[in-house]
Amino acid sequence: MTWTELSILTTNEAVEAISNILHEAGASGVVIEDSTELGKERVDQFGEIYALNPNDYPTSGVVVKAYLPASSFLAETVEEIKLAIANLSNFDINIGENNFTTTEVNEEDWATAWKQYYHPVKISERFTIVPTWEDYTPVNTDELMIELDPGMAFGTGTHPTTVMCLQALEKVVKPDDVVVDVGTGSGVLAIAAAMLGAKKVHALDLDEVAVKSARENIELNKVQHIAEVFHGNLLETVSDPADVVVANILAEIIMTFTDDAFSIVKPGGLYVTSGIIGAKKEDVKSALIKSGFVIEEVLMMEDWVAIIARRP
Repeated sequence: MTWTELSILTTNEAVEAISNILHEAGASGVVIEDSTELGKERVDQFGEIYALNPNDYPTSGVVVKAYLPASSFLAETVEEIKLAIANLSNFDINIGENNFTTTEVNEEDWATAWKQYYHPVKISERFTIVPTWEDYTPVNTDELMIELDPGMAFGTGTHPTTVMCLQALEKVVKPDDVVVDVGTGSGVLAIAAAMLGAKKVHALDLDEVAVKSARENIELNKVQHIAEVFHGNLLETVSDPADVVVANILAEIIMTFTDDAFSIVKPGGLYVTSGIIGAKKEDVKSALIKSGFVIEEVLMMEDWVAIIARRP
């Protein structure tokens, strides 16, 4: 099936009215690309890392996009939309440049084109992340393949913070360990811990979409008998002591529960934290030390930091 993308460069003032016009014309939803998004301060709910690409946003104004199925009536529909938008000026609504473009999009290409950007990636001595649609033959006998479908959301497991966590888990997880994964997201760290020999992995996330995604990925990698995903905030669903706790979330969130993490980690156990921007490294180290941890190793990749700390 072929769709037509309608794209209108306008102002923030006109977004709601134009969206309504597009809905009435048959669009089931709209995409809004606001140039001001790049400069906004954000309050995170789940410890998210925001990485907006400036190429996805206009240099000024707002782009409103909608998709209509190609049909013999499309040309008339487009003209009616253009007239309705131009008419907004009569209601003292500033429509800005009102730059209107149309582009044909093939549904099959639309649904699969993004897959060309994802390929197997070896990210540590043993771990290789493999998209589900790719055929991959391990190079080494001890190589561990984690299958992920980025279409499930939460990325491909190749962000520097995730890579460092995987490398750290590879160093510290021992057979029969109990591991807790805080803010599991895609479940990739829980999967890795299970593959490294952990006897039990307790993964949790506050975002219900993440919980669903993690469960699907865990089943995809056939480790559901080891790793279980719970809906919960930070460590609130954890009661049993753990040999290893891993948290790949924002530094500000990590620093709010270092005491709780210390109480969960067994004496001699380890706490792996990441999602830490370079400027926050010393703050997180200080919080960990204040709670009683001893810093064992600091990993750095690009401007991101991971810390391995031990409970004495």
